[in-house]
Amino acid sequence: MSTNSQNNDNQEIDLSEITKKIGGLYDAVLRSIFNVILFFKRKALIVGLLFITGAGLGFYLDLNKSYNSQIIVAPNGGVDYLYSKIDLIKSKLTENDKTFFKSIGINDSEKIKNIEIKPIVDLYNFVNNSTSAANAQNTQNFEVIKLLAESNDINKVIEDELTSKNYPYHSIVISSEGRIESNKIIKPLLKYLNKDDYLNEISKISKENILIKMKKNEEQIVQIDSLITVISKNISKNNKSNNLVYNNENSEINAMFELKNKLINEIASQKIQLVKIETFIKDVSITPNVINKKGINGKMKLFLPILFISLFVFVLLFLTFYKNQLQKQNKN
Repeated sequence: MSTNSQNNDNQEIDLSEITKKIGGLYDAVLRSIFNVILFFKRKALIVGLLFITGAGLGFYLDLNKSYNSQIIVAPNGGVDYLYSKIDLIKSKLTENDKTFFKSIGINDSEKIKNIEIKPIVDLYNFVNNSTSAANAQNTQNFEVIKLLAESNDINKVIEDELTSKNYPYHSIVISSEGRIESNKIIKPLLKYLNKDDYLNEISKISKENILIKMKKNEEQIVQIDSLITVISKNISKNNKSNNLVYNNENSEINAMFELKNKLINEIASQKIQLVKIETFIKDVSITPNVINKKGINGKMKLFLPILFISLFVFVLLFLTFYKNQLQKQNKN
């Protein structure tokens, strides 16, 4: 009985101590809040001036809005060339080389703050190109992805530089201070990117090859139509009871129709391919002057007052800490 009574007393003491500590912590929080209120009350003039100064400067800075302009491009065999050119332009921006930009037709280079390029992740098209001529490449791409994924995280493989540079589409983002005009910056940039004698010659030869294939396919379609006409006439002349001849000729017509449809699909793909290789760095989509709202862009009117007041409080706290430590050292 005495042991149980002692345990109950100990539990009551423990609960009493915990309650006192919680109460003390609550009082400490209230005192801290009160001290903060007193601090801002004593420093109200300085804090008010800092807030007004920060808000005013923030409003002024927010007037010069930051914009992003996106160009989606499809490089036709010139991915490494494209990335190296963007790296060159980025370095020229860092150097503020206005002579270089004027030489490529951009006179408002001071508006450009940054330029970036990144692949648009499209794994499906990477391993499943719709054209029949790409079947071998599709298989090769799939095997590469499969092999890399065996020893690495699939997400890392998808975003890996070796893989990502082979995606069909890439995004060029131009960050600018203020709006930019497409005719003065974007079009000269695309013209510069497509200014390469070797790649232009490759593009020219590719177009000629596609046109030759299209012409051959069209000639074959004409020949197939002629053969179908001849066979159809023969079928109509045959005796309906001659099933063997009829079925044989009918199967030949079906095979020719299949071949004709295949050739028609190839011509359709070739026409699309001609559009794609019109230039070796083909602009697919241009979206200029989208307001950049990332980070503190457009939020300086809120950010600067908080920053100024926070710095003021930090400096005062540091000075108070320094004085207290100095007094303790002098007493010792």
